[in-house]
Amino acid sequence: EVQLVESGGGLVQSGGSLRLSCAASGFTFNDYAMSWVRQAPGKGLEWVAVMSRNGGSAGYTESMKGRFTISRDNAKNTLYLQMNSLKSEDTAVYYCAKDVGLVYGLGSGSYDYWGQGTQVIVSS
Repeated sequence: EVQLVESGGGLVQSGGSLRLSCAASGFTFNDYAMSWVRQAPGKGLEWVAVMSRNGGSAGYTESMKGRFTISRDNAKNTLYLQMNSLKSEDTAVYYCAKDVGLVYGLGSGSYDYWGQGTQVIVSS
């Protein structure tokens, strides 16, 4: 059974930092690109970042470049998101998502499994 379990969310002041983790199990982690996706209150899903299966490539939504860093430890089957210089508009539930395809590079952009999410609240 595929499981993705996020952790690390919480309440932080504007300008602060958080590191999110996503522990994966039930599949061969290093066979798949992995992404972070978020949902702000009252809004739709917003893609945040993606990392290739071997960790060699990453992609980010423009507004998060330079502030967020995605990484992965394939030995630990864990995906990370380091978030710095947080803003109130980063308040959201953050989900990690497994790419649907066995592809190289930054994945297919489609996801078949999601975690339960971790809440990030940035106070101004």
